[in-house]
Amino acid sequence: MKAWDIKTRENHWTAQSFLVMVVDIVLIAFAFGITLLMRFDFQFSHINHQYIDGYVASIVPLIVSSICSMWFCGQYRTIWSFFSVTALMRLVEAWAMEALFVFLYVCTVAPRMPMSYWMGGLMVSLVATASIRVAYRLYVSLVRNRGRESTFRRVMVVGAGEAGRALIREMNISPDLKMRTVCAIDDNPAKSGRLIEGVPVAGTCKDIPSKVREFDVDLIAFAIPSATGARRKEILQICQGTDVEVRVVPGMGQLIDGRVSVSRLREVNLEDLLGREPVAVDGSGIHDLVYNRCVLVTGGGGSIGSEICRQVAREQPSTLVIFDIYENNAYAIQQELLRAFPELDLNVLIGSVRDNARIRSVFDQFKPSVVFHAAAHKHVPLMEVSPNEAIKNNVMGTLNCARAAQEYGTERFVLISTDKAVNPTNVMGASKRLCEMVIQAEERKSERDGAHTTYSAVRFGNVLGSNGSVVPLFEQQIAEGGPVTVTDKRVTRYFMTIPEAVSLVLQSACYAEGGEIFVLDMGEPVLIDDMARNLIRLAGYEPGVDMEIVYTGLRPGEKLYEERLMMEEGLKKTENGMISVARPMDLDDEKLLQDIDCLAAAAEDDAHDIRPLLREIVPTYQSDNV
Repeated sequence: MKAWDIKTRENHWTAQSFLVMVVDIVLIAFAFGITLLMRFDFQFSHINHQYIDGYVASIVPLIVSSICSMWFCGQYRTIWSFFSVTALMRLVEAWAMEALFVFLYVCTVAPRMPMSYWMGGLMVSLVATASIRVAYRLYVSLVRNRGRESTFRRVMVVGAGEAGRALIREMNISPDLKMRTVCAIDDNPAKSGRLIEGVPVAGTCKDIPSKVREFDVDLIAFAIPSATGARRKEILQICQGTDVEVRVVPGMGQLIDGRVSVSRLREVNLEDLLGREPVAVDGSGIHDLVYNRCVLVTGGGGSIGSEICRQVAREQPSTLVIFDIYENNAYAIQQELLRAFPELDLNVLIGSVRDNARIRSVFDQFKPSVVFHAAAHKHVPLMEVSPNEAIKNNVMGTLNCARAAQEYGTERFVLISTDKAVNPTNVMGASKRLCEMVIQAEERKSERDGAHTTYSAVRFGNVLGSNGSVVPLFEQQIAEGGPVTVTDKRVTRYFMTIPEAVSLVLQSACYAEGGEIFVLDMGEPVLIDDMARNLIRLAGYEPGVDMEIVYTGLRPGEKLYEERLMMEEGLKKTENGMISVARPMDLDDEKLLQDIDCLAAAAEDDAHDIRPLLREIVPTYQSDNV
C-alpha cells in the first residue's frame, strides 16, 4: 500500500475516533446531569447551589477518567457497525474500571454530592454509551442497507449450530458481502420456528427444496462442519437437486483454528459427495520414520509419488531423492518443493527403474534408508495392448529396486500396489500382483541372509484426480460440452483423495515388520455412473437433459467391481482402523524367481502373447472380463 494511502486511512480513523469520543463526552455529561435532576424529581429549582457547583467541579474529572477507561478497553478502535457481544463486554469492563476510579475519587477529593449522583451517573452512562452503539449497528443492518437489499443474494444457511450462527452474523453485519440470510435449516426439532441472529429456522433438511422456492433463495450455504461423511453426502445431494448454487464450510479437519467465515465457503466438490469420513493418521510415527533419513521415491513425479514427496518433505528428511523417467513431472515437483522447503536437500534424477545399472548407481550414491517404490505403468487399457512393457517396467523395475535396497542397506522398502492386483483380470493388475509376490520373496531372502531390509506393500484403489483417472476425463468431457462416457452402469470403484491415500501409505510403512500387504479401507465402493452424474451437476448441468451420458461397454481387462483381498488372505486390523494387514501367502521363492526370469526374457523378446506365461505364475489371473 502506498504511503499516502496509509496516511489517509490513519487520518480517517483518527477523525472517526475523535467523533466517537465527542459523542461519549456529551452522553456522560448528560448522564450525570440527568441523574442529579432525577434526584430532585426533575425540579431544577429545587437543586441546591452546592450540588450545581459540585456537578460543575466533578464532571470534568469524571469525563476524563471515563474516556481514558474506554480508550484503554479499545472502545475507540471498535467499528460501531460491527458492535458485538464481545465489544459490549469490553464496554462493561471500561465502566467497571471507571466505578473503581469514582470510589477512590469520592473517598478523597470529590465534592460533596448525593450518593445516587455517583452510582446513578455510572449506570446511566453505561446504558447510554451502550445504547448509542447498538442503535448505530441496527441502523446499519436494518435501515442503511435496506435500499441495497435488492442487489443482495438471498442465502439459506443449512445448520443452525455455531458455524451457521457465525455465517449469519457475518452476513448481517457486512454489507460489502452483498448477502442476506433469509432462512436457516436444521434437523433439531427444538430449533424449528425459532430465530437465530434474527433469522427464522424454517424447517428440516427434507424441507430444503420447498423452502428454497418459498424464500426465493439464490445461494445455499452448508454449515455443518461436524457432519459425518454419509450425512454430508445426503444433505448436499438434496441441495444439488434445487438448481441453486451450493457452497460449503470445510469439515472440522480443515478448520484447524475452528473459525468459520464467509471467506471460507467453497464450492461443493466430489470429495463431499463420496460419503466417507476424513482419514486420521498418527503424524508422530511418520515423522520418526523419515526424520533425518535419506528417502528415495521412485516415480516421484507421478500423482502418488509427488504427494509422497510433499508429505515426506514436511517431516525433515536428511535427503530426499526423486527418481522418475518423465522429466516434465520431475521438474514440476522439484520446483514446488524448492519453493516450499528451501532448506531441503533435494536431488531429482531422471532414469528408468527397468535400467538395473542406473538403479544400482542411485542406491550406491545415496544409500537411502527408506524407499517408496511408486514407479509403474498403471493404465489398464494401455497395458492390455502393450503387456510386455508392463512386465519390463512393473515387475522387473520392482525386482531391480528391491534387490538394490537389500544390497545397499535400505531399512524399509514400501511398494505402492493396487486393488487391481486382487484376482486380476488384466495385465496391469497381474503385473502388480507379481510385484507383491516379489516383495514377499525378497523379505524372506532378507531374513535368511541376515539383512535388515523390511519389505511391505500397500494396496489401495483409485485416487481422485490422479493422472489418467476417470475424474479428470469426465471433467474434460464436461468442459467440451459432452457427451460423458461411462463403460457400464454397474461399474463400481473404491475412491480416496491423493493426500489421504499417501498419508495412509506412510502410516503403513511405520507398522511394517516384514512381508505384509497393507490394505487401505477406502469406504464403500462408488458407482461410476453416480460419479459422472454428480460431476455433471457440479458443473451446473442436468444429466440426460443438458448433457448426455453414453455407455460404451467394458474395455478389455476391466472388472465391474474391484476387490481388496483374495480368499487365501485374511485381514487383521492395525492400530489405525483404516489400515488392515493381509496374511502373507506361502510361495516357492526359488521357482518364482526362475519363472520371473523366463517372463522377463519373453518380454525382452517382445513375445506375441505373454499372458499364458503370466497366468502360470499368477494363478489368480483371469483375462476374461468379470
